[in-house]
Amino acid sequence: MRKLVPCLVLLLIFSCNEQTNKDVSSIDPINWNNRTVSISEKDSLLRGASYLSVYSEIYSETEHRTHNLTSTISMRNTNLNDTIYINRADYFDTKGKPIRTYFDKPIYIQPMETVEIVIDEKDQEGGTGANFLFQWSIKPSSHEPYFEGVMISTSGQQGLSFTTQGQRVE
Repeated sequence: MRKLVPCLVLLLIFSCNEQTNKDVSSIDPINWNNRTVSISEKDSLLRGASYLSVYSEIYSETEHRTHNLTSTISMRNTNLNDTIYINRADYFDTKGKPIRTYFDKPIYIQPMETVEIVIDEKDQEGGTGANFLFQWSIKPSSHEPYFEGVMISTSGQQGLSFTTQGQRVE
């Protein structure tokens, strides 16, 4: 019994320690530096930009009530043989104000690979009209990257989910 009491006290102390909060919308969920590549201006790559609408929160019942959402932002390479490059990923809020740049050096995405950015449910910075702008480069014979957002929220037995698709703007 004497040995059990100190063990219980230690267990209680360790279980009461506050967990360190994880950064919302971790800027580096996969190590972007491990994906960085150098692209020469002399390369014969085609360049473009795509826009993707994203929702950190969505209105419910009235304009005065919102639900927070978790957003999964997928950057997809639909090519069977060619690698594509995403040069920059910028995240903006509803008013068009830049929130953060996820990376500003080219990263590669291998054939048929998907790379994701996750915006946590508790991160409301983007608001109801957030968006991404992606700068990318591809070989002239390659398919353009495909960008998709999946927003989801669950509460009790209720669930809400929907998707958005990227649109080329340049």
